[in-house]
Amino acid sequence: MSKEIWCTLGPASLNDRVIGRLEELGVSLFRLNLSHTKLEKVAEIVEYVQTHTQVPLCLDSEGAQVRTSSLAAGKVVVRENSTIRVHYQRVPGEASDLNLHPDYIAKQLRIGDLLKIDAEVLAQVIAIESEWVVLWVLNGGEINQNKAVTILERDVDMPAMTEKDRQALAIGRKMGVRYVALSFANRAADVDEVRALAGPEAMVTSKIECLSGLHNLPAITAHSDALLIDRGDLSRQVNIERIPALQKDIIRHAKLVGRKVYVATNLLESMVTSPNPTRAEVNDVFNTLMDGADGLVLAAETAIGAFPVAAAMMVKKVIREYERKQGWQQTHYSSAPISTLVEPHGGVLVNREAIATDHRSLQNLRTLQVRDTDLMDCMQIANGAYSPLTGFMDSKELESVLNKNRLPNGQVWTMPIILQAEENALANVSAGDHIALTDATARIHATMNVSEIYSRNLEELAQKWFGTAAKKHPGVAKLLSGGNFFVAGEVTLVAKIESPYQRYELSPSQTRMIFAQKGWSRVVGFYTGYVPNRLHEYAQLNGLETAHADGLYINLVIGPPQAGEFLPEAIFKGYQLLLEDNVYPTGKVVLGGSLLYPRHCGPREAVFAALCYKNMGCSHFIIECDHGHFDGFYDPAQTRELFKSLGDLGITPIFVDAIGYNPETQKYFESKSAKKMAMSDKAIQAALAKKEALPPWIMRDTVQKMLESEISENRPVFYV
Repeated sequence: MSKEIWCTLGPASLNDRVIGRLEELGVSLFRLNLSHTKLEKVAEIVEYVQTHTQVPLCLDSEGAQVRTSSLAAGKVVVRENSTIRVHYQRVPGEASDLNLHPDYIAKQLRIGDLLKIDAEVLAQVIAIESEWVVLWVLNGGEINQNKAVTILERDVDMPAMTEKDRQALAIGRKMGVRYVALSFANRAADVDEVRALAGPEAMVTSKIECLSGLHNLPAITAHSDALLIDRGDLSRQVNIERIPALQKDIIRHAKLVGRKVYVATNLLESMVTSPNPTRAEVNDVFNTLMDGADGLVLAAETAIGAFPVAAAMMVKKVIREYERKQGWQQTHYSSAPISTLVEPHGGVLVNREAIATDHRSLQNLRTLQVRDTDLMDCMQIANGAYSPLTGFMDSKELESVLNKNRLPNGQVWTMPIILQAEENALANVSAGDHIALTDATARIHATMNVSEIYSRNLEELAQKWFGTAAKKHPGVAKLLSGGNFFVAGEVTLVAKIESPYQRYELSPSQTRMIFAQKGWSRVVGFYTGYVPNRLHEYAQLNGLETAHADGLYINLVIGPPQAGEFLPEAIFKGYQLLLEDNVYPTGKVVLGGSLLYPRHCGPREAVFAALCYKNMGCSHFIIECDHGHFDGFYDPAQTRELFKSLGDLGITPIFVDAIGYNPETQKYFESKSAKKMAMSDKAIQAALAKKEALPPWIMRDTVQKMLESEISENRPVFYV
């Protein structure tokens, strides 16, 4: 055969009958997965295989992979919106208390990390305690023991091989095993380390199954004898719809540099339990051969499947059909991501967060101290919430936004994103400079390539921006309190703002990942800074139904502290209670937070917020009648008119009038007249601060009792 077949050995095939049949079928390599093999069994299995076949054996390392540890019942089911404690010390694995392997990995987790556990579960690190790490389950499901755990969006520091791998490779080298597969190859140095342990004659196959492996593919390939594409683990870090294109890319690359390449995972998965594959599986195997793969690797099909020989026979039949087929041409497809979520504004989600920063080199930069809200803007520019912006606006962009509600390239944008400064602070800063932006303590949070420094009349700017120059307007007051010079240029975030509420924060890339994991394509966004009340519930659930949406994203706005406003903990606890009480449809709600802050500029702010939520992956956005308003400065009709005038924004507004309650029908309704009977968010907040009971149609008893308990036990509920 022109193509090779590799078979994984396990309980279903570690016997002389199956090994013999597989050898007859032309299997060229047997594979022993060390992740599922005890160290004390390695020598015994190697000897057994060498005794019963001439087919060589490959030791496949555990590698730099995080896995679930043992579970008391072998598996657990975790519920969405519940918590899991990941212990540093060994515990009997249960739904609420478990361990990760390797043992040290739990201590490397950070607040905000997203973990994909096994095939279904998605969780976020929300707290780090002395004995464990707390995870908040964003997507529930089944967790099995010894299954892969992926820490999304960042790499953790892990050695290329476990101690078990090292000992197993030493055993294999002593017993003449020449083939080694390196799992989760991250860099070329990992390959060199394996080769040094396995011996100079070792044939090292590097498994491409993580983002680092993709990023360092040319160097890894150059140091390896062959590549193996593990589609299963790769799809834990790369959306599954991209795997076919990536498979083609990797195979094409291997061919260009003269390396063999193999493909594994889900080739004939149905044959684990069925004697026959599906037509789709056969088609996949054939197309993988057409892509140029040198061989196919059967895993579960032969290790634990009920029909190991039949599975290998089917692969052989497909290879024969491939060899008979002539005249086909290899085709390469684009690897651009495919998503059913709405595209980010401008088509690309901006990412200007520094991957690695030499903080010593930053000390040589000229510095500019900026306000906390400016640093919040830096964070939102860097994480893509303000896409397509890559920095603070120059004079041309500002004029275009103020006069046309669009950027100079024609894209809709309504909010000035500007960096204001006093003239004396800019004495040593000029256009073309690379500077550092600091907080009041002189800590550097971002760097900036200054493209322009310009001035504006602040009263005129306020009039165009806010529709008023009245100093009682908070947005106007803030603008007038700053300098009349502005610094423009692209920014790069080097250090996030330290916040006690970081555990609630979700970046746009994270929300998109969560929505995709849940299979959502239509998502309704809701912006809040208040504890949940029945009026908000009505708006949220009505919006969910109106949009025929898959889910609801409730986003807590974690802006600058304002005396008397609710603390994020109180808001989050309130929503947790409602989720536990099944007020919302199961599996339909995600809670998160963003470092955003209000500008109080009415219609402009409503459109701006909608675009930010579009970048988060929302297709619809709930706009309450007072969104962005301040003490009657704006009419709700102006907001609707602005949206209408701007055309299709790629996100659909769901406008909500004032909400009232009819005690006779016990139903809520929307009406302009309802404003007279409904309580505003501020009125509700004031009543709670005075410990006044609210009627149950405004706030559920469970939420009120929680707040009363927090206050009575001297736990803070409001900013002071």
